[in-house]
Amino acid sequence: MATAAPARTVLERFPAGGPRGSWPAEEFAAAQRAQGTEAHVVMDLGSDQFLVVAPTPQ
Repeated sequence: MATAAPARTVLERFPAGGPRGSWPAEEFAAAQRAQGTEAHVVMDLGSDQFLVVAPTPQ
């Protein structure tokens, strides 16, 4: 039996082709976590973007 993926909200999107040594998605996620939001970075291969996501409140 497959389980459904948890609902997530995309907080921000960042292009994957940023300058070397630049991690804007990670920096944004860290700032969100510092404010108390459970934020994580995931890669969306279809759009070639890094997404900062957080669990959707239910």
